[in-house]
Amino acid sequence: MKQENTLDSVNICLNLALAEELLNLLCVKKYKIGIAESCTGGLLSYHFTALSGASSVLDGAMISYANEIKHSWLGVNKLDLDSYGAVSEPVVRGMCEGILKQSGADVALATSGVAGPTGGSVQKPVGCVYIGAQIKGQKALVERYQFGGDRYAVQSQSCAKALQMLLMLLSLDK
Repeated sequence: MKQENTLDSVNICLNLALAEELLNLLCVKKYKIGIAESCTGGLLSYHFTALSGASSVLDGAMISYANEIKHSWLGVNKLDLDSYGAVSEPVVRGMCEGILKQSGADVALATSGVAGPTGGSVQKPVGCVYIGAQIKGQKALVERYQFGGDRYAVQSQSCAKALQMLLMLLSLDK
């Protein structure tokens, strides 16, 4: 138990360091971020709001756990939800586009996956997560990942990867 708590603390510190680097970069570029979360349930947004200065880059975020909320709040295509399921590239792409539109932000992050320990399938096992990052006016980068560990580990790894993806996109944005 003690080792698990230590690993959780290390993961939080690493993710907060990534979020701080991203916050600073967003400030330099004068960009606002919008976040649409499903499987991470607010944890990704937490990594920003835990930092002083978050209000200079984050006006709001949405947790869209249910498909109907993804559709009604974010405008995710109902056909994509029905055809591909919530844990899919088209849905995460729609979540990125939707949060950009709803928040008026310059960049977006979105997550949807199976955090577990239940809910997985052969096609989308526990730990399967789609993560999207997008700069307004560009096509969203959406990647599928397979993470291991318990529910929190999947969520924490998803946050780290989302932060890394956006850092990479922003570093290429001139």
